[in-house]
Amino acid sequence: MQDEYRTVARAGVHETEVNRSRFLCALAPAATEQEAQDFIASVRKEHADATHNCWAYVIGADASVQKASDDGEPGGTAGVPMLQMLLRREMRYVVAVVTRYYGGVKLGAGGLIRAYGGAVGEALDALGTLTRRRFRLATVTVDHQRAGKVQNDLRATGREVRDVRYGAAVTIEIGLPDADVDAFRAWLADATAGTAGLELGGEAYGDA
Repeated sequence: MQDEYRTVARAGVHETEVNRSRFLCALAPAATEQEAQDFIASVRKEHADATHNCWAYVIGADASVQKASDDGEPGGTAGVPMLQMLLRREMRYVVAVVTRYYGGVKLGAGGLIRAYGGAVGEALDALGTLTRRRFRLATVTVDHQRAGKVQNDLRATGREVRDVRYGAAVTIEIGLPDADVDAFRAWLADATAGTAGLELGGEAYGDA
């Protein structure tokens, strides 16, 4: 698994104009290929009167799924430069749709490549990106007396508390970088006089 990846901070649209053609780049995070395709379909529906709705998406922390479409523009002048911009910026789990309203001036192949790739780059700058880092899910089990202090200490040291469940004991679910597991285990034993339990779970990604 990748240790970290970047994705778009939020869904949104950024518009640019090149030689009287309007280029609207809609960006959105997409956890799955289906989500990406649904987003493309919704933009196409919204801009059914546009000259072209070209798209590209990258799914997977390791960019295992990469797809693009020129939607009627000359081959390789729209979808591919859009995809290349996403990859150059190391973007993952993201979908981009560039809607073009033709303004009467032909841009030529080089102009189209610059316009479509540039629209994606500008939209990424406008909407912002965030880094998501790999961590290990861990479950801390502690008695009710110590639970409040442990939770406060976890938050004070910048640990992400993902879930807290109250039963016979208190179960606190956190995210830990792999490199921190041993140090955290020692800290927890120290903080709870050895009474807390620590169970390591699977891996996930969270905001860095």
